Amino acid sequence: MDVTVEPARTLRGTITVPGDKSISHRAAMLGTIARGTTVISNFLWADDCRSTLSCLRALGAEILERDGSLVVHGRGPRLQEPAGVLDAGNSGTTARLLSGILAGQPFAAEITGDESLRTRPMERVAEPLRAMGAGVDTRGGRLPLRVRGGSLQGITYAPPVPSAQVKSAVLLAGLFAGGETTVIEQVPTRDHTERMLEVFGAPVTARPGQVSVRRSPLQAVPVSIPGDISSAAFVLAAAAVLPGSEVTVTEVGLNPTRTGVLDVLRAMGADVTVRQDDVWSGEPVGTITVRGGELRGTSITGSLTARVLDELPVLCVVATAAAGTTEVADAAELRVKESDRIGALAEALRSLGGEAEERPDGLIVYGSRLRGGRVSSRGDHRLAMALAIAGLLASGPVIVDASEAVEVSFPGFFRTLAALTGAGVSG
Repeated sequence: MDVTVEPARTLRGTITVPGDKSISHRAAMLGTIARGTTVISNFLWADDCRSTLSCLRALGAEILERDGSLVVHGRGPRLQEPAGVLDAGNSGTTARLLSGILAGQPFAAEITGDESLRTRPMERVAEPLRAMGAGVDTRGGRLPLRVRGGSLQGITYAPPVPSAQVKSAVLLAGLFAGGETTVIEQVPTRDHTERMLEVFGAPVTARPGQVSVRRSPLQAVPVSIPGDISSAAFVLAAAAVLPGSEVTVTEVGLNPTRTGVLDVLRAMGADVTVRQDDVWSGEPVGTITVRGGELRGTSITGSLTARVLDELPVLCVVATAAAGTTEVADAAELRVKESDRIGALAEALRSLGGEAEERPDGLIVYGSRLRGGRVSSRGDHRLAMALAIAGLLASGPVIVDASEAVEVSFPGFFRTLAALTGAGVSG
C-alpha cells in the first residue's frame, strides 16, 4: 500500500506509543516456560509479536486475550513437541530467542520465516547453542534452523558481533543448562532479557561487561510493558527538527540501553526533557518532551551506534535538515536487518534530493533540503516510518510504498503522525 505524506510546519501534542516490541516478545516467552499464569498488560499487538504467539501456541502454550491483556498459562520448563514447522514470519527476535528455549527441550523442532527473514544470519546463534550441547543445523547459515534439544552445559561466551538477540538466546538456554552460563559483551546491548529473567525469579548476576544465569524454574508474575522508545523516536526526531514543535510521549520505556536516540538528538542541539515516573516489571518508565529548533550534524560511532541501531534510519533522515555533516559508522549490522538499511536509505535520500554517501558500515549525510517524490520502504517497517518523516521535512509530498510494513512494530503510526502534524497523510 502506498501512503502519501505532506510537508508539515510543526508537530504538537501528547501521545502514548504501543508497547515495547522487544519486551513483549520476552514476556510472552518467559510466561510460557514459567509455572503459573502470567497476565501481560500493554502487550504489542503487532505482526512480529503475533508471530511469537503463534510459535508458542504451536509449542503447547495456552495464550488468550482478556480485557485487552495477554494471558499466558505457563507450561513450566517443558514444552510440547510441535506438529509442524514453526513460522517466525518476519521476526528475527522470535527465531533467535526461541532457538535458545528449544535448545533445552527434549525434542527436535524447526524454525523458518518469510523471504526476508530467511536471508538473515542465524549461524551466530547456532554456534553458542552447539557449544552448550544442542544439535543445531542451519541452511547455509540461515533459516530454516533445526534445533535438537539436548543435555546442556553452561558456557562462557563472547559474541563476536554485539547482539542482544544472541545474548538472550544463550541466557535462555542457560535456564536449562548445568552450571553457570555467562555472556561477555565488549559493547553493551539492550538488557531486557536480564531484567525480565530477574522479575520471573531467575538467578541472574550482572557485572560490568557480562551477565550470568543458572538453571532455574521461573514463576509467573504480572507484567506491564512500557511504550516502545524506538517507536517514539520517529515522532520525537521529527519534532526536534521542525521549529515550533513540541511533542510529549508518556508511559514510555527509559531503559538506558535504549535511550541513545535521546543522546544523539541532544548532541544535535535538540531540546530534550526526560522524567522517570515509575518502574514497570524491572523497566524504568517515564515522560519525554522534545521541542523543535535548529539542529547541527553529529557523529554516531562505536558503542553509541549499538545503542541507536534501530533509530539510525530516522536519525539519518533528520540529519538532512541539520546544518553540516552527520557521520554514522560501525553500523554494518544494518545491512542484515529486514532490508539492507544502509543501501536502501542512501538510495531513498538521494532520490529525494538529499546528499548521502554510503559506506560499508554506515553513511555520511549532508544537510540539504529534501524534495517530494516516491521512495521504496523495501517492506521494512523502520524504513517505512523514517521515509514518512522525510515527507514531513520535504518541500513536496513523499509517497512511501509498502507502508503496511509499519504494522510490524507501530500499528496506527500514520494516524498518530496525522494527529500530531495536521498534515495530509493518505493512502
